[in-house]
Amino acid sequence: MAPAKATNVVRLLLGSTALWLSQLGAGTVAASKSVTAHLAAKWPETPLLLEASEFMAEESNEKFWQFLETVQELAIYKQTESDYSYYNLILKKAGQFLDNLHINLLKFAFSIRAYSPAIQMFQQIAADEPPPDGCNAFVVIHKKHTCKINEIKKLLKKAASRTRPYLFKGDHKFPTNKENLPVVILYAEMGTRTFSAFHKVLSAKAQNEEILYVLRHYIQKPSSRKMYLSGYGVELAIKSTEYKALDDTQVKTVTNTTVEDETEANEVQGFLFGKLKEIYSDLRDNLTAFQKYLIESNKQMTPLKVWELQDLSFQAASQIMSTPVYDAIKLMKDISQNFPIKARLRMNVLICLFQSTLNSQEFEKSALIE
Repeated sequence: MAPAKATNVVRLLLGSTALWLSQLGAGTVAASKSVTAHLAAKWPETPLLLEASEFMAEESNEKFWQFLETVQELAIYKQTESDYSYYNLILKKAGQFLDNLHINLLKFAFSIRAYSPAIQMFQQIAADEPPPDGCNAFVVIHKKHTCKINEIKKLLKKAASRTRPYLFKGDHKFPTNKENLPVVILYAEMGTRTFSAFHKVLSAKAQNEEILYVLRHYIQKPSSRKMYLSGYGVELAIKSTEYKALDDTQVKTVTNTTVEDETEANEVQGFLFGKLKEIYSDLRDNLTAFQKYLIESNKQMTPLKVWELQDLSFQAASQIMSTPVYDAIKLMKDISQNFPIKARLRMNVLICLFQSTLNSQEFEKSALIE
């Protein structure tokens, strides 16, 4: 019986522990209010190797083709290496032509996928050709398409009689001394064996000045993964759709009372309207209207006049120092955060004007001074 009782006790403890953990987990999930958002582009993820080549092209056309020569079949390693190892391999290849500063810039470009739109641009150009069916890579020779290397020579014979293709600013042209040559545009994915086979033939012809060799990126089978971008300049607006029925008249009354209570005791452009309304109770309506006018004018951003720019720092410091200690920090924060508006008010001047006319019977006239 003892072993059986011990077993039951263990089961009871395990059950209690499982229940406690489940409640703890539920409480943690319920307490979490964070929102995680991902910004996905409309095109699929682009290879980092192609993005690295665009970075090289931005440095110089010579570095682009030098980098291309070293990574002709680099994509083969992507099948056997992890993503992180392949990423480091690309950086290692790029490091042959870049210093440490530019390598760091390349890493940053990778992190924000800065050159992914350029790859997608070439992909869209290739789709407009359109590419032949079942071809990993293909060439276009004056509007004639082929994905067979042995047909290039045949298509070049009558290329001059056909319309010369339009070349874009971002096209990658193989270095050559002549421009008036038949144009051969290769659509292929850099780093693949198919690309390497085409490149060897076309680069040899370009070096012999037989053709003008142009390379455009083309990915036959785009990635199934989404292209996630950084969130610069993107706003995520989440609106609550929970509404409550309230009496507008009551809300308006409460709001106006609260605002009046807040502004009653506060200073507005140097005038203590709470004190003024106590002393001049018969002018309460006029003072309220004047107070509202000053509050609204306080929100306007108008250019300062020359005389309003004099001794601004002294006026701000004087206003803060003349304030009670428990309000000094609050006033300093208010002035520093709203300085463009506060600057034109010249608080201490208004206070002096107010103090000098507080006991005057002609207060109504002096109160109109800006």
